[in-house]
Amino acid sequence: MTKPIKTIGNPASWLLRAFGDASHYAMDAAHEIGGDALAHPTVRQIGIEDIRIALRKGTQDFAALRTDVLFIVILYPIIGLCLAAFAFQRDLLPLLFPLMSGFALLGPIAAVGLYEMSRRLEKGEPAGIRAAFEVIGSPAIAAVLTIGLGLVMTFIVWLLTAYTIFMLTLGPETPASLASFLRDIFTTGAGWTMLIIGCAVGFVFAAATLAMTVVSIPLLLHRHVGVRVAIATSLELTRKNPVTVAAWGFVVAAFLIVGTIPLFLGLVFAFPILGHATWHLYRRAVD
Repeated sequence: MTKPIKTIGNPASWLLRAFGDASHYAMDAAHEIGGDALAHPTVRQIGIEDIRIALRKGTQDFAALRTDVLFIVILYPIIGLCLAAFAFQRDLLPLLFPLMSGFALLGPIAAVGLYEMSRRLEKGEPAGIRAAFEVIGSPAIAAVLTIGLGLVMTFIVWLLTAYTIFMLTLGPETPASLASFLRDIFTTGAGWTMLIIGCAVGFVFAAATLAMTVVSIPLLLHRHVGVRVAIATSLELTRKNPVTVAAWGFVVAAFLIVGTIPLFLGLVFAFPILGHATWHLYRRAVD
C-alpha cells in the first residue's frame, strides 16, 4: 500500500489557514456578544428575604468548595495590599480612597469563576478549581470580557474624575504626608467640599455599575442572550426592584468594607461568599 506523500505547506497557505481560523473565532465571539435569544428573560419581584436566601446559599457553596475557592481568592487581598502600597506613594495619596473604593467596580468580572462554580454545583457537576478556570473556554467568555472591558473603563474614568475633583478643591499641591492630607480633608472647607462631591460622584458610579451588572454576567454564563440583553435585563430588574437592589448594594459594600480588615485578609471570606450569593440572587431574580 502506498503511503501518502507529505508536503510542506508554503507560507501563503499557512497565513490563509490562520486567517480562516481567526475569522471563525471572531465570528463565534461576535455571535456570543450579540446573543441568539429570541425573547428577553423575565425578571421577578424579589425582596429582602431573597437576599437572605442568596447569602445563605452563597455561604453553603463557600463551605462546600472552600479549599478550591480559597486558592483562587487569595489573590484579591494581595491585589488590595498592592493598590494600597501603590497609593501610599506621596504623589498618589489623593487617589488612595478612589483606588480602594473603585476596586469594587471590578468585582462583578473578578467573580466570574465563582459564578461558574455555583452554576455547576447547582447542576450536580464537578465544581472545583478546574471549573473556575474552564470558564475561560466558555462560549460566553467573549460577551463576559466585553462587559469586563466596560468595567475597566468605568474604573479608569472614576479615577480621572476623582483626581479632577481633588485638583479643583485641595490641589494642585501634592500632600506632604497622609496625616497632613487627612487634616486638610477634615479641617478645611475645601477638604469637606472634596469629600462631599467625591462621595456623591462615587455613589453615582457605584449605583450605575450595580444596576448594569447585578445579574448580567451570571445571565451570560447561563444563557446565550448577548451583552445588550444581559445589561437590559439587569437594568429592568433594578427598575422593578429598586429597594431590593439598593439593599443588595449595601450588603456588598458592607462585606467589602469589613473584608478590608485586617490588611484585606477578610476578603478571602467576604469575596467568595458574595460571588456565590450573586449567582443565587440571579437564579431567584430571573426566570
